Amino acid sequence: MSYHFEQGEVLLIDKPLGWTSFDVVGKIRALLKYKVGLKKLKVGHAGTLDPLASGLLILCTGKYTKRIDEFQAQVKEYTGTFTIGATTPSYDLETEINSNSDYSYVTKELIQNTIHKFTGTIHQLPPIYSAIKIEGKRAYEFARQQQDVELKTREITIDEFEITNINLPEVEFRVVCSKGTYIRSLANDFGKALGCGAYLSALRRTRIGKFSISQAKDPETLKNEILKTLEILDSEK
Repeated sequence: MSYHFEQGEVLLIDKPLGWTSFDVVGKIRALLKYKVGLKKLKVGHAGTLDPLASGLLILCTGKYTKRIDEFQAQVKEYTGTFTIGATTPSYDLETEINSNSDYSYVTKELIQNTIHKFTGTIHQLPPIYSAIKIEGKRAYEFARQQQDVELKTREITIDEFEITNINLPEVEFRVVCSKGTYIRSLANDFGKALGCGAYLSALRRTRIGKFSISQAKDPETLKNEILKTLEILDSEK
């Protein structure tokens, strides 16, 4: 296999849990800069994935960085887990639980009926712990300083919302959705609809457009593959 990083490559990464999207970009950029010698090469990612999420991250190099907006606009698929009966300020595990509620009345039938409220085109309020810019600052900066800010709802589309397993208080799901969808907000809204609260306790991105997680490599595997390719090319000179 050969790479053409300057002309443009689409690299499919299986982002590890705990890494930021910029951690992945930085690792690959450093590899290409110092090992491959492409010091001025552009590298960017097509769609942020939170540190507490794993899964598919698209990296573009060289001329393909011009296609980032195209990839970001693609439909995305996620799998994950909601934990019901509790909430957190960030709608996920980034912050500690700030409320607990009784969920003993929640049945499988109620859960299945509730998902229908969240399919199709809906309006969603992004989480305050997000990277949305407000007056030049990220929303999460205001949140961490416990400052109130007003976020506007966004129109999103949820094409598919499937419950794949129920083991209360955990509810596993699969979602196919449009650009701009916050699964954390979906968890919070889902909990409100149930009447007991919920937060996102696990998330994995499994597809972006035609690209699947099955095609992706973890950063270390990709690094070794690139280095091995360079060794082969050097030996053929």
